[in-house]
Amino acid sequence: LLSARCEGTPLAHLTGQREFWSMNFHVTPATLIPRPDTETLVELVESSFKDRPGPGTVLDLGTGSGCILLALLSVFENADGVGLDMSKDACRIAAANARALGFEKRARIIEGSWADGIDGTFDLIVSNPPYIPSADIETLDLDVRGYEPLGALDGGVDGLDAYRALIPA
Repeated sequence: LLSARCEGTPLAHLTGQREFWSMNFHVTPATLIPRPDTETLVELVESSFKDRPGPGTVLDLGTGSGCILLALLSVFENADGVGLDMSKDACRIAAANARALGFEKRARIIEGSWADGIDGTFDLIVSNPPYIPSADIETLDLDVRGYEPLGALDGGVDGLDAYRALIPA
């Protein structure tokens, strides 16, 4: 394990877990490793509903490990949610995390590309899509560029490809 870590393998891949929003998430190379800076999205959403009822339905586009969706379901105890990801392996991880954390009855994980296959309405839609310009990928730390899924990092030439797909949807 020490040798693998010295070669750049992320600690979360060696242990198979990462803490996010005070919950332990199972992680593999199929998903981005949840990071503390992503918790700011959960904090922002929580504060946005401070003086009003929380959302009843949440949609997380590009759910990965499910960390954002499941953290929001922990905050909004009456909400149900859908996590969508184009990676079958990521969907398996997100579903396993939902089960392990006790959200399997409130979280549904769907394989699909951005909003494709989603019908109905949602009170809250969140996403942390790929936003790194393609040319910048090689400048990232080895434990990111060498081990995180490229599809979850690479936002195209200007980093905005995912946003162009999401905004019309």
